[in-house]
Amino acid sequence: MRPSYREPYPVTGAGVAVGAVTAFAWLLLFGLLGRDVPSYAWWTLFAGGLAWLAAAVLVRHGDRGVATGVAIVTAGGWSIAAAIVAVRWAQSGDWPLW
Repeated sequence: MRPSYREPYPVTGAGVAVGAVTAFAWLLLFGLLGRDVPSYAWWTLFAGGLAWLAAAVLVRHGDRGVATGVAIVTAGGWSIAAAIVAVRWAQSGDWPLW
């Protein structure tokens, strides 16, 4: 017989959903701190960096499903922030983050 190896923390749909909802709320709370496009973008980058740091810790020592949800939603939040910055840049012709 061959040995079978089992994941100590298998990735589940519920774990991914919990991570996604948590990251969404986290990014939303930090995004609401921004008064204009530059402050929104910087708060979103900061919150996303902290979220990815938490996801890295979860991958190593916790639930990888939650880490997956956090990483996916954080990437989506960063993409939205980048699109908003790009639209403002295209409208004004001036880089909005400096």
